[in-house]
Amino acid sequence: MSQHAAPNRWRLFIPKLVTCIKEGYGWPHLKADGMAGLTVAIVALPLAMALAIASGTTPERGLITVIIAGFVISAFGGSRFQIGGPTGAFVVVVYGVIAQYGYDGLVLATLMAGALLVLAGLAGFGTWIKYVPQPVVVGFTAGIAVIIFSSQVKDFLGLAIEQPPAGFAAQWQSYLTHIDLIHPTTLALALASLGLIIALRRWRPQAPGFLIAVTVAAAATALFTLPVETIGTRFGGIPSTLPSPSLPRIDFARLAELLPSAFTIAFLAGVESLLSAVVADGMTGRRHRSNCELVAQGLANSASVAFGGIPATGAIARTATNIRAGGRTPFAGIFHALFVLLFMLLLAPLASFVPLAGLAAVLFIVAWNMSEVDRFKRLLLHAPWDERLVLVITFGLTVAVDLTVAIEVGVVLAAMLFMHRMTRAVAIQSHDLLIEEDQEDTLDAANGNGKDGMRAALPPGVEAYQIRGPFFFGVADLLGEVMERISAPPKIFILRMRLVPMVDATGAQALESFVARCRRHDTEVILTGLQPQPREVLDRMGLLARQGVREESDFRSAVEKLTFAAPEAN
Repeated sequence: MSQHAAPNRWRLFIPKLVTCIKEGYGWPHLKADGMAGLTVAIVALPLAMALAIASGTTPERGLITVIIAGFVISAFGGSRFQIGGPTGAFVVVVYGVIAQYGYDGLVLATLMAGALLVLAGLAGFGTWIKYVPQPVVVGFTAGIAVIIFSSQVKDFLGLAIEQPPAGFAAQWQSYLTHIDLIHPTTLALALASLGLIIALRRWRPQAPGFLIAVTVAAAATALFTLPVETIGTRFGGIPSTLPSPSLPRIDFARLAELLPSAFTIAFLAGVESLLSAVVADGMTGRRHRSNCELVAQGLANSASVAFGGIPATGAIARTATNIRAGGRTPFAGIFHALFVLLFMLLLAPLASFVPLAGLAAVLFIVAWNMSEVDRFKRLLLHAPWDERLVLVITFGLTVAVDLTVAIEVGVVLAAMLFMHRMTRAVAIQSHDLLIEEDQEDTLDAANGNGKDGMRAALPPGVEAYQIRGPFFFGVADLLGEVMERISAPPKIFILRMRLVPMVDATGAQALESFVARCRRHDTEVILTGLQPQPREVLDRMGLLARQGVREESDFRSAVEKLTFAAPEAN
């Protein structure tokens, strides 16, 4: 047995690209992937430049990141549909590292982050990253969204501020001090770009709103010679070729200084790429290889900065766009990178006319999408008090202090509060006998535990699973694998929760995703034996009412009702 364990494990690091080629790759796949790649490239083009500028660097570095990192992530990754590139999650970190250590410092920090990601993947830590609780992820993501919005106010209003302060409070103090310096033409152009994006999203959601808005703004700027700041006036345009790879001098003392930033970059790249892969799995029914994906992210980040790019990860919105556009294999991601390279080679001179006000409007929409207002509000209003505390503290520290501090405090606080909840859960169950008394076989069967009990008497088309123990952020991901183990989706799925003393917000979110997946297969979900705390959390999170999940007091009564109704249903 042990002789075969190692080879089987290493098979999990075979890129999905290789798997797809072995399955057979023909003209229909090529055509679908080519069209999807072009669609995503059109979306990525203005985003890459906007995110690079927001990160405190030049627009071509964003394009380089799409080309190099996007190619490597698709070529070596563990997801069929992942689209890689710069994302809003990195804006705060990259801006801070460049401001303090320069671009060379960012390169060193990202190289270390790349090595950490490769080691994490090889060590099998891909599943561990999924243990980060939902309030922490939502809190720092919403905090990053606020910071991105705040950083773009200067360009949106056309304020003549040479270099705004880095801190959130100091930024707004500077904006209010210079509020009388608003540039009317810049503001009008920014509002027009923002309005066009919103209008296209509402009435033409399939149209590439970002690219259309930026193109219209650039055309208006060039035709009417508008006195607004553009990529050309601030950065002198963008080059039409890729630079040769180069690395800065490695200083070990500096590496030690940059280590916290490297850990933050690695953490963000790992979390966001795996979240994106999970979203893709949910949309397609496929499954990704998490550790293979981490290795690819490490290689991609190292390659990106070697060519003059910035950190990259899986982009959830662009990955979803790829799926909706018909992408079938990782070749779609490779084509997306090649199309952006083609745009850069042919259209670089035209980028000089792109106004920064138009890109600020794009980032306003990016910040709004990142904030996940509905999810944030639902957690804030309906999650248990301790998870609300984690959410608010993580959000507040991200905005007011530092993203690294926010993640560290959020994860540690979530772990401590979880241990507190576990203590309470044990106390609730303390009335049970420490040693179970003997029971009659009929009683064991009646509870559905024996192989000849109620489990064996399930009507056709009905499946049942039992969850044992607290359903918290560390085990919530396992529920998503249940449907994968079933060859044909059942008509009714009974989820037994009599032995679940506690559910947290991440567990409720996983349960909601599971129910949504079942509904896509026309499978009805029934929960049995809900204890008070899980019922309270699911009620407050709106799962039972919103998803139309049925609830029965116990497993036996649910089976009896289904057995009685089965002849009528047939």
